[in-house]
Amino acid sequence: MSLGTTEHPRGFRALGTRALPGIAARAGLDDAAALDLAAVAEVLPFRTNRYVLDELIDWSRAPDDPIFRLTMPHPDMLPADDRAEIAGLLAEGAPAMEVRHTAARVRKTLNPHPEGQRTLNRPIADGEPLDGLQHKYRGTVLYFPSNGQTCHAYCAYCFRWAQFVGDPDLHMAAAGPEVLIRYLRRHPEVSEVLVTGGDPLIMSAPVLARHLEPLLTPELEHITSIRIGTKALAFWPYRFVTDPDADELLTLLSRITASGRHLAIMAHVSHARELETDIVRTAIERLQRTGATIRCQSPVVRTVNDSARDWIDLWANEVRLGMIPYYMFVERDTGPRDHFAVPLAASAALFTEAYRAVPGLARTVRGPVMSATPGKVVVDGVTTVADHRVFVLRFLQARDENLVGTPFFAEYSTTARWLDDLEPAFADRFPHETS
Repeated sequence: MSLGTTEHPRGFRALGTRALPGIAARAGLDDAAALDLAAVAEVLPFRTNRYVLDELIDWSRAPDDPIFRLTMPHPDMLPADDRAEIAGLLAEGAPAMEVRHTAARVRKTLNPHPEGQRTLNRPIADGEPLDGLQHKYRGTVLYFPSNGQTCHAYCAYCFRWAQFVGDPDLHMAAAGPEVLIRYLRRHPEVSEVLVTGGDPLIMSAPVLARHLEPLLTPELEHITSIRIGTKALAFWPYRFVTDPDADELLTLLSRITASGRHLAIMAHVSHARELETDIVRTAIERLQRTGATIRCQSPVVRTVNDSARDWIDLWANEVRLGMIPYYMFVERDTGPRDHFAVPLAASAALFTEAYRAVPGLARTVRGPVMSATPGKVVVDGVTTVADHRVFVLRFLQARDENLVGTPFFAEYSTTARWLDDLEPAFADRFPHETS
């Protein structure tokens, strides 16, 4: 596996399901296994590129290589009966429309928009819901620009997979920044905007500027922080180095920091290997010269980063490169969660083991964190109170701000994977439950 590439001669080109037969062959999979991969890719989105294939995946370990597991479809991502039905349709050459309808039916069983994303989080203005915005916590608005609703490659476990399957009923996107700017004018309590997707850095620099520069006007002085969620550092670091508009992009980011706003690049980094190539280190250095802060986050994912050693190496690499370990998330209750989720008890144990093994500069990280309906809940650990084994939980963010910082307890469980799986301890209900 090469780790030294500094430029990509062909530039960015997305590879989709047509590339799967060659990928399956390269991984040593037989025809039946390749058909299973294709069946999964009919339901859940698949997209990759040459950098991921040639620079990140260790093909001598495929299909068990963690980056292969991170980016490729796997048979167990779908219930066996659903996968077999779609594989059968593909094998018999069924009409494309029949395959699409079957895939759409399966998608609806996978909880495409968890935790109130399209209902509880969607703001209302003049009695109408606003497309492409979410406002769950008082000081932060999420913005989904329509031009940024794809990525350089897709994580197999992505909780926003429904954005990428071409179903307008599942899509969240704002056509332009006008709706965001009007909303922010009316809400001076908002101090930060999180531009998300998809990946906003899939956009060209001029298009991205049309979305970001309106945030820098004097009338929006209450916006003191702009966050950009991205996987580009991991999956296409050429974006910051050799892409035709790389310099223009960095100039735009420098204008944001020069305006006095704090610019945070919320880098999605799932495995230490994503930070080991020469090109990603060059990209990080160039980004940092804009004045941006790079904060790193990822869920703990079974078969990808589900050991303490994975996180020790990841956090150590992040600190070495001047980035800030921020969140270890818990896999959300959507899509292929049954395949990728790690129980809370196991996640808490590996977090504690890794946290103890890293120096203080890496202990900025918080986790395991659930972005649940009532708010962000961190598992602070497991303890015994009066001979009773419990999870110690706390709200880092909450719809009800009075709950922020509130510790509470849940019965210990080796199988629970989400807040809804837990039972309250020492109380009849959790703090966020009204009855």
